[in-house]
Amino acid sequence: MENKNNDYKEPKHEGKLRALDNLSLGISLVAAVGLGFAAGYGLKHLFGYDWLLWLGLFWGICAAILNVYKAYKRAQKEFEGLENDPRYAYRAKHGDKKFDDDDDD
Repeated sequence: MENKNNDYKEPKHEGKLRALDNLSLGISLVAAVGLGFAAGYGLKHLFGYDWLLWLGLFWGICAAILNVYKAYKRAQKEFEGLENDPRYAYRAKHGDKKFDDDDDD
């Protein structure tokens, strides 16, 4: 897709890479909690304190939340450019209704 203002060509597989990036978010959530649990379990057996298991699980959950926050910020930055796009300017200014819809009740 070419932009008329500059000669930027979107890479051929950019959409597929974005989809894989979004899919990796779900995998990273499970991996973060799993690694936190494994670290806590290892620390529990190494030092003998039961609370270390819960500490590791807490670290994993915090890491998963951080991954979601980073993905949100990345998506927000990506969609900031759409507000100046003429295809979406009408919707941003006048709401979500289509301008060619008839109110047939």
